[in-house]
Amino acid sequence: MKPLDILRFALRAVTAYPLRTALMLLAMAIGVAAVVMLTALGDGARQYVVNEFNALGSNLLIVLPGRSETRGVNPGSFFTETPRDLSNADAEAVRRVPGVVRAAPLAVGTSEVSFGGKLRETMVLGTSADYLPLRRFQMAQGSFLPASAGQDNAAVVVLGSKLRSELFGSAPAVGRMLRVGDRRYRVQGVLAPTGNAMGLAIDEMAFIPTEQAFALFNTSTLFRIFIETRDRASIEATRTRVVSLLKARHDGEEDFNTITQDAVLGTFDKILGAITLGVAGIAAISLGVAGILVMNVMLVSVTQRTAEIGLLKALGASSQHIRSAFISEAVLLSLGGGVVGLVLGQLGAWALRIAYPELPAWPPNWAVLAGLGTALLTGILFGWLPARRAAQLDPVDALGRR
Repeated sequence: MKPLDILRFALRAVTAYPLRTALMLLAMAIGVAAVVMLTALGDGARQYVVNEFNALGSNLLIVLPGRSETRGVNPGSFFTETPRDLSNADAEAVRRVPGVVRAAPLAVGTSEVSFGGKLRETMVLGTSADYLPLRRFQMAQGSFLPASAGQDNAAVVVLGSKLRSELFGSAPAVGRMLRVGDRRYRVQGVLAPTGNAMGLAIDEMAFIPTEQAFALFNTSTLFRIFIETRDRASIEATRTRVVSLLKARHDGEEDFNTITQDAVLGTFDKILGAITLGVAGIAAISLGVAGILVMNVMLVSVTQRTAEIGLLKALGASSQHIRSAFISEAVLLSLGGGVVGLVLGQLGAWALRIAYPELPAWPPNWAVLAGLGTALLTGILFGWLPARRAAQLDPVDALGRR
C-alpha cells in the first residue's frame, strides 16, 4: 500500500460512519475550544492588569505607611492600609530628592457631595498639583489643584466628568460653590472623561488639596505617596535616596515600605500567568477524555472491520500498512476536531471581547499551537492501541469472522 492508498483508506473509514465521526470531532473540538477560550480569558486578565498599572504612569515608585516585615511584594501590599504615619511634610521633602520628577501625596476617604439639592456619596482624594501630570490625566475645564505649597489649604475642588454632570447637568460648574461633607468648596476644574483605573471610577471622584482632606477626614496620615522618577534606570538609585531621607525624618526608623511599579506589576503578572497555565491544563484534561473516546470507538471499529482487515492482509498489506491506516484515521479525526475547536474557541474569545470590551481576551499563539498539538498528540497516542490490535490480526482468522 502506498501512502496515498493509506490516506484514502483512512478517509473512507472516517466518512463511512458520519454520526460516529461527528461525535468524535465534537469531543475533540470541545477540548481545544476550552483551551483557547480559557487561555484567552486568563491572558486577557493579565493584559488588563498590565494596562491598568501602566495607566498609573511610568517610572513609578510608591511609598506606603507601615513596615513590611517580610520585605516582599504581594498584591495586598498595594491596597492594605496600616496604622503607620506618613505626613504631608514627608511628601514635600521627597519632592526635593534628586531624581524625583514629581511626588503626589494621597489621602483617601468617602464623603457626601451636594449642590442645589442634589446629593451623592463619592470617593474624595486629597492630593497635590503633581497628581495630574503623574497620572497623565487631562483637564476638560478650568485648572487642577494649586501648584503652590502655600495654597495647599485652599478650599477648592476638582470634579470627575460624571460627578460634574450628575451635580450640575448642562450648567457650568467652574467657579460654583458646592458642599463636600460639612465644608464648602469652589469648583476649580473638571477632569476630562478618564474611565476606570485600578478598579476606581475616576470620573466619579472629587479631588481636593491634601490639607483640606486631612481636615475633612480628621486625620494627618497619608494613604500613599506616588513618586515619578527621571527614568526607569534611575528608579533604584532614587528609591535608596528616598528611603535614606524618610528614615532620617522618622528618627532612623524605617516605618514605611517602598515598592516599585515594576515589582507590583511583575508579581501580578506571575500570578495571573500561573492561573492562565492552570486553567489551560484543566481544559487540556478534556482532550485526554476525548482521546479515550477516540480509542474506544476505534477499538469497536477494529472489531467491526475484522474481515476487511483480513482481506487487505490476504492481498499483501503488511502489519505496518494496517497500523499506519488506523493511526492515520485517528490523526484525521483529531486534526479535524482540533480545527473545529480552534474556530469555536476564537468565536468564544470574540464573544468575550464583545461582552467585556475592556478585557483584551485574545488567545495567545502558544495556546493555539498547544491546543492543536495536544489534540494531534492525543489522537496518535490513543489511536496506537487500536492500530496495534488491527495489525496483529491473523488474515485467515480475520477472513473467517463475520
